Amino acid sequence: MIVRRLIVIAVALLLAVQVVRDAAVEALAPLHPASAAKVWATHPAVEISLGMTQIGTAARERKSIDPRTFAMIDDAAAKSPLAPEPFLVRGVQAQTNGDAKVAGRAFVAAQKRDPRSLPAAYFLADYYARSGQALQGLQQIAVLARLSPGGITTVAPFIATYAKDRANWPAMRALFESQEGLENSVLSVLARDPANTDAILAVADPNHRQPDSPWLPTLLGSLVANGDYQRAHALWSSIGGARAGGLIYDPGFSSPDPAAPFNWSFATGTTGLAERQPGNRLHAIFYGNDDGVLASELVLLPPGTYRVMMQIVGQPVHPEALSWSIRCDKSQESISSIAIADAASRGWTFQVPTNCPAQWLELSGRSGDIAQQSEVTITGFKLTRAGGNA
Repeated sequence: MIVRRLIVIAVALLLAVQVVRDAAVEALAPLHPASAAKVWATHPAVEISLGMTQIGTAARERKSIDPRTFAMIDDAAAKSPLAPEPFLVRGVQAQTNGDAKVAGRAFVAAQKRDPRSLPAAYFLADYYARSGQALQGLQQIAVLARLSPGGITTVAPFIATYAKDRANWPAMRALFESQEGLENSVLSVLARDPANTDAILAVADPNHRQPDSPWLPTLLGSLVANGDYQRAHALWSSIGGARAGGLIYDPGFSSPDPAAPFNWSFATGTTGLAERQPGNRLHAIFYGNDDGVLASELVLLPPGTYRVMMQIVGQPVHPEALSWSIRCDKSQESISSIAIADAASRGWTFQVPTNCPAQWLELSGRSGDIAQQSEVTITGFKLTRAGGNA
């Protein structure tokens, strides 16, 4: 009985040592593979960590990988068939040897063993992109979006690259339908380049082409910055449902939609504030501390002569405190300007030159020697052709 009890105790101690040793190796291997190797050199976790470290070192130093490293990885795969890393290594090795099919199968096997493996999703996305399987590649990028710390914003630029090839547009639409929240992030990336306009309109869900779509202001800004004013205006009008006709949009200050730049934009900062009020009125307050624009709109006036008429309630504290001006886009110098009181009393006539396809109409405040607040309300605002242009 005593001998049997001693055997049981000895076996229990050996098992306990094995469990502790295995736990120590599992903990050490990913962070300190060399130290873990001293505890248990042939443990699969140690072999995987050592192998991955050796492969990474060889890649960094641009050296060929020792065949013994691959043999060690293969041994780890046999001992730990559920580990994804050996299959990733096999896939990279197959890619290096030009065997894309074997590489693809290896990456798929790695992902099956660990569906949350970032490297597996990355290599699969790259493999599908290389083999022309756009939808599968995009789906793997969506997996990356779910697993990456940065989420959708991290992978949106990668997905956006697929839009360069119109053959991928159907796959992108299918991806957006299956991955909620992805579309706007990708379109916002694409919108930074006006050359992507066709791609955006092709892949965007019709239900997401709204005046408040987050990518729309970026795309309009890109088109305007590129000088493509007519296309920007057509896009702004079609998505926003703006009524066609007229020299200026919303002269009565009653229609907040669609948004800028072809509608009024109002200041709300340290310069002052401007706001629509019922009764087709624009209420503006200039604080008198900082010069700046209170209200502005981008207009597309053909070359010619124009006239502005309006009425105001209230008076600026000094003649130049509030004034209207018009300037060509991309120019800091105004074509013409006038104090608001003069514009109200006698009208304002200005001429648009031939080399000025788009113009900013702006209501600005200018501070004096002593900060004083000015407040006015504008009504009856009208912009018409004048002279031979009428």
